Amino acid sequence: MTLALAIADSSPPRAARRLLPIVGAAVALRLAAALYLGNDVSPLPGAWDQLSYDALAQRVAGGHGFTFAEDWWPATRAGEPTAHWSFLYTGLVAALYATVGHLPAVVRAVQAILVGILLPWGTFRLTRCLFGERPALWSAGLAAGYAYFIYYSATLMTEMPAAVALVWLMTGLLETDGRSGPGGWLRMGLLAGVLALFRQVALLPVPLAVAWRVATLRSWRAVRGAVAAAGVAALLILPVTLRNHRAFDRFVPLNTNAGFAFFWANHPIHGDSFQSILPAEGPRYQELIPPELLALDEADLDRALLARGWGFVKANPGRYLRLSASRVADYFQFWPSSHSGKLSNFSRVASFGLCLPFMLWGLWLSRHRWRSCLPLYLWTAAFTAIHLLSWALIRYRLPVDALLLPFAGLALARATARWAPRPQNE
Repeated sequence: MTLALAIADSSPPRAARRLLPIVGAAVALRLAAALYLGNDVSPLPGAWDQLSYDALAQRVAGGHGFTFAEDWWPATRAGEPTAHWSFLYTGLVAALYATVGHLPAVVRAVQAILVGILLPWGTFRLTRCLFGERPALWSAGLAAGYAYFIYYSATLMTEMPAAVALVWLMTGLLETDGRSGPGGWLRMGLLAGVLALFRQVALLPVPLAVAWRVATLRSWRAVRGAVAAAGVAALLILPVTLRNHRAFDRFVPLNTNAGFAFFWANHPIHGDSFQSILPAEGPRYQELIPPELLALDEADLDRALLARGWGFVKANPGRYLRLSASRVADYFQFWPSSHSGKLSNFSRVASFGLCLPFMLWGLWLSRHRWRSCLPLYLWTAAFTAIHLLSWALIRYRLPVDALLLPFAGLALARATARWAPRPQNE
């Protein structure tokens, strides 16, 4: 009932009636996936990180802090502090474990419900800001049935919570105008902080979109609002930074994973062609770390590996460019592969594979409204560039998919325009 009132309050009556079944279907599909996966936390395609979040959350719930009971990925020693994983997501999972016991199925169900509600609803509002009601309903429907989104909504990972935070952040940015009070900017700061705490790399392109919005509003009120939003985001991040300083005795704003990723992504083992997952018959990722660095703590090791990664780039810039270009196929893959299982191939084709033509068509159609769409263009381009220059995996692209669905909705609305009912007065 509360959801129905909230959606009705933010949408015209007819749109609210059409949106509620979409949200209901999104929740049902995600709950079905959550119930299917249940309490079993075993390796799944593209979802190995859920083993780490499950183990770390159990340690936090048991009062051991952000540590692992045994030597853990990527190179964290047993009992030593880690900052490699999302503090916010781990804390939320740990809070549920402390309340109901070690029941991953409960975490999956709660996440499935929240994502099932917030993602289609946010996608609807974001698309409506740009293109109107009919494309908004189409994009909400796509968000509800997107196979990748259903799958990752049921895994103990940050992909979908981060995508939800991003969609609502962009929605707030587009809904803010010259008459908006400080509340809108403060909410955007809150969402930016949450986004960073879920996935720090997703925050990096946000200032580009905010700068665009401030420039278009052309007012000191917008400048003050953006500064206030940045302050709110910084306040949310500050406790993590202080904790990291106590744990490692050095400045670590959020997570210790950029150095690991950049080092492994550009290691000479790839040659000129990036391998998103190293073959099982070759060396493991940990074995690529220079032995003389293994005595360092996690923060110092992350920084040392980042320096080694830049060393690879400086030693052969041409190879780095070729390697980065080869990551395009890994990042944008939409076709089935003999190296993937049935579940991965189905999810890939039933989401990005089906939607990509409409996303591209919608991007072309949106050229006449490019000023309004610019924050989405900027964020997706910058986020994509970051991963093509470092580490490219399909699941890293999911926030991009979320911001491309409004364009797919626009294309589908155009394709079905002849069958659309004529608007009626409510």
